Amino acid sequence: MQEKIIILDFGSQTTQLIGRRVRELNMYCEIVPYNKFPHDDPSVIGVILSGSPFSVYDEKAFKVDLSNIRGKYPILGICYGAQFMAYTNGGKVEPAGTREYGRAHLSTFDAQNPLLKDIRENSQVWMSHGDTITAIPDNFKIIASTQKVAIAAYQAVGEKLWGVQFHPEVFHSQDGTQLLKNFVVDICGGKQDWSAASFIESTVAQLKETLGNDRVILGLSGGVDSSVAAVLLNKAIGKNLTCIFVDHGMLRKNEFQNVMHDYECLGLNVIGVDASKKFFSELAGVTEPEKKRKIIGKGFIDVFDAEAQKITDAKWLAQGTIYPDCIESLSITGTTIKSHHNVGGLPEKMNLKLCEPLRLLFKDEVRRVGRELGMPEHLIKRHPFPGPGLAVRILGDITPEKVRILQDADDIFIQGLRDYKVKLQGEEARRVLAAGIPADMTNGEIEVSLYDQIWQAGAVLLSTVRSVGVMGDERTYEHPVALRAVTSTDAMTADWAHLPYDFMAKVSNDIINKVKGVNRVCYDISSKPPATIEWE
Repeated sequence: MQEKIIILDFGSQTTQLIGRRVRELNMYCEIVPYNKFPHDDPSVIGVILSGSPFSVYDEKAFKVDLSNIRGKYPILGICYGAQFMAYTNGGKVEPAGTREYGRAHLSTFDAQNPLLKDIRENSQVWMSHGDTITAIPDNFKIIASTQKVAIAAYQAVGEKLWGVQFHPEVFHSQDGTQLLKNFVVDICGGKQDWSAASFIESTVAQLKETLGNDRVILGLSGGVDSSVAAVLLNKAIGKNLTCIFVDHGMLRKNEFQNVMHDYECLGLNVIGVDASKKFFSELAGVTEPEKKRKIIGKGFIDVFDAEAQKITDAKWLAQGTIYPDCIESLSITGTTIKSHHNVGGLPEKMNLKLCEPLRLLFKDEVRRVGRELGMPEHLIKRHPFPGPGLAVRILGDITPEKVRILQDADDIFIQGLRDYKVKLQGEEARRVLAAGIPADMTNGEIEVSLYDQIWQAGAVLLSTVRSVGVMGDERTYEHPVALRAVTSTDAMTADWAHLPYDFMAKVSNDIINKVKGVNRVCYDISSKPPATIEWE
């Protein structure tokens, strides 16, 4: 039985980050709505209460009776979670004079308290709250303070119940991982037996038992999630897995051929379908972004379904759904707010049972599983890519010639990111290594490519715009290309990547000189929010 930590979600933007940090400690955890604690689950060994966008004294604040949990499991409240436990036990929570956001340092703390074991003096923590605990209940004690926050952490006397007003899960809390380890390992007694290898072993065994000799169909996109799902299923059921990879004509340059080759080298049974003519015909003259998406989505279902119908004995449809998809598909009240079928509509249309072998994993864990399965690094490290492909990176209508222009420009940009190496140290190096990217540390430095530092990158063709240029002795009137590269951890927010000037100069020069139809290159320095990562 896999022991687990339960994270009760009160709606914080960093709840998933808590889960990821716990998983990085090789501890399995599950995120559930604040009012859906699994009381009948004997594998639970501890509970973490997340932050929340609400104040504990708001009428709309999420409240839950913890009497059936308190005393039975160790509890750690983070931000709102800490305020909620203090407030509901007779303490005071009031608006802070000014919103406390950003770096702070533990000016005093009880180094003997088990939650704060091995925390360094003056350790940096990250604050993000508009309220503060101004008085703790009679049976609670203060165990840490900062210069501005007297009650930065507390413990209920004689109980395994703690609260911290800072966020140990965020990267800027220097000893946050140590604090979480103190809780889930030392206090809760976690065995730290959750790993990529253990996941593969247990999942393959479960797939063999569940699927038996049934035939399974999986829709491949060329991305990380569906590829890892395919290799995992192939390990479990071999020839009974049939994969379908549809080329809608708007993949990256040579991507269909390259990915098909990779899949064949991995021993997968893959049917490749070149349906580009169908999609170009249906997209002719269409300029509205959402209409483009709907045409491509419906077209994919039609093509996939036509191929799948040829496999008459199939009983299961496999998808690369991952844990954030499952979390986001439920609101914290437990009602569905967003569906996450990766190949939207197919389960209902095809009347097949659904198989989602990665539904317990975060994205970085999916990559670790891929490495454990022996998949090539270039497949594992692939950036996210939109389902409609380059169609949503071409402003205006779609034509084969415009796709050709964008493919060529995009290929120069992406290959340039892979080729350009940078040396990192300190916090930047730790961040890259924490993401699971293989790198050798030498004298405190690591060397990685720009591609590995970036969450997502690509080129955008502004085909509705033309600009004047000069090439040789001739005047040109051609399209500009915008380059987009962002850093992120989950795509919910993203910042534009600060790429080196010499790299940008070379890429711009190469695109203008080598891509016919482009005479100007721009760089998008918009963050999300307010902009989105994709232009359409």
